[in-house]
Amino acid sequence: MMNRTETLRRALHSRRDRLIALTQAMIRIPTLNPPGEFYREACELIAAELAPLGFDCRMLRAIGTPGDSDRHPRWNLVARRTGARPGPCVHFNGHTDVVEVGQGWTTDPFGGALIDGRIHGRGACDMKGGIAAAIVAVEAFIDLHPDHPGAIEISATADEETGGYGGVAWLTGLGIFAHVDHVIIPEPLNKDRVCLGHRGVWWAEVETFGRIAHGSMPFLGDCAVRHMGAIIAEMEATLLPALARKRTAMPVVPEAARASTLNINSIHGGQAEPPPDFTGWPSAVVPDRCRMIVDRRFLAEEPIAEVKAEFRATLERARQRRPFAYAVRDMHEVAPSMTDRDAPVAAALARAIGATLGRPAEFVVSPGTYDQKHIDRIGRLKNCVAYGPGILDLAHQPDEYVGVDDMLDAGLVIALALADLLGVHAG
Repeated sequence: MMNRTETLRRALHSRRDRLIALTQAMIRIPTLNPPGEFYREACELIAAELAPLGFDCRMLRAIGTPGDSDRHPRWNLVARRTGARPGPCVHFNGHTDVVEVGQGWTTDPFGGALIDGRIHGRGACDMKGGIAAAIVAVEAFIDLHPDHPGAIEISATADEETGGYGGVAWLTGLGIFAHVDHVIIPEPLNKDRVCLGHRGVWWAEVETFGRIAHGSMPFLGDCAVRHMGAIIAEMEATLLPALARKRTAMPVVPEAARASTLNINSIHGGQAEPPPDFTGWPSAVVPDRCRMIVDRRFLAEEPIAEVKAEFRATLERARQRRPFAYAVRDMHEVAPSMTDRDAPVAAALARAIGATLGRPAEFVVSPGTYDQKHIDRIGRLKNCVAYGPGILDLAHQPDEYVGVDDMLDAGLVIALALADLLGVHAG
């Protein structure tokens, strides 16, 4: 008689074509964020997969959240299947939005091409392949255990790539996770890893001020772009080397991300970029304003107040060398989060990885934040981790892909962990 692992493995492999088709269908909906396109279409596709399995599907728009508008509504799907008798609730959460395409693709980024066992496209790895693997895993589990105890929930949410405020943060504020016992987020952290959490993040906008003048007489003006250049020079000379020397005890991957980091997300100074159909020349002026957005990732060992003070000290050192006026505006901040590796959901996934892959699970922490932050901080639910197929380094890259075999393996891990968490031990 086959054991549970082999029974579920066969059930999943019999659905290989279905898994491929679902992943491709999701990739072909270009849910680009920003601005937040086709969220409803993505949710409707997933709801059409879940409704026949007995899920009650609700479409919820996060009205009034950042980015939400009638042109770009922030739609979310929350689906629930109640079991035959009382038991815990296991929730799978995945975001439908994807980042911009970028340059360097050799395949259609929204084509979902299947090439040598890999499905290519923007969002294939991050994280439509993970959503598809979870859905098919749940389907296989329900087919074998239609009278399971407890409840299974699946949510497809908006805006994770821009902070999750129109998705999981909003839903958590509504109390959607108040009755949930276990959360698995199928982000691409590699199929043999359980991701316990993430580093912290602080986004800030720095603006330097000058005085406008004719470009032929810059000595009569005050160039705000040059002031920003002084800030960047000071960051390069003092702040970035100091951040590189900091190390965390958190098991962050890759190894280089165990240090603190800072990225310059964008700089805008001087005249605005003209529209694409403009054929003229810029006017001759000295720019009186320059804006820079910084993305600071910090460690559990760094208090947020210290992170901000360190950055402001850098600006002050730059101003001592070159007097200028500036302003700093907080955009958003998220504290580091890490679930204990002995938490029920983490332990269940680790056991399932061992049964599926024949080797111990690796416990890691993500270099970037994901929606666990809201479930932890707003929902006060610590029993939440990320686990899904896909190679972390492929996220946001050209020619992003997810391997079909990896999705099947991850799906088996998810199905086994689901059975474990619901207390289904037979078959």
